[in-house]
Amino acid sequence: MLKVSEILRVKGDTLYTGTPEMTVEKAVQSMSELDIGSLVIMEHGQLVGMLTFREIIRHWHAQGNKAQGFTVRSIMDDAPVSVTPNTSADEVQRLMLNNHARYMPVMDGPVLMGVISFFDMARAIVHAQQFENNMLKAYIRDWPTDSEQASAP
Repeated sequence: MLKVSEILRVKGDTLYTGTPEMTVEKAVQSMSELDIGSLVIMEHGQLVGMLTFREIIRHWHAQGNKAQGFTVRSIMDDAPVSVTPNTSADEVQRLMLNNHARYMPVMDGPVLMGVISFFDMARAIVHAQQFENNMLKAYIRDWPTDSEQASAP
């Protein structure tokens, strides 16, 4: 069974973080420059929230021309659903779908290990299916014929 730890190992351990006191404009600039869809919001070494393009779009929609000058704290998701390195890929899929979450922090106790995105999940599932498909094809290719089975001791 595919686990979060395996997905993180393939993805790498690069983490993009922000602080609750940074401005939304600075967060958007960072996300744009880094070409990422989320920032993990950390304070005093602890995860305190997630900022994704969903929160940013809602903020801009609600504030219109007055969207300038807000802090990340004022718009971030301050109770993001998280998973552990031992969480199964099936459980991550269920949580993402049930919570409409495209990004999930991976926590090992209080330690942030990474972030799993919907894209990471899709890529991992495709790779796992390709591996399984190749294994099945190899198994079928090596399937003994009826005459080989009859002559086996």
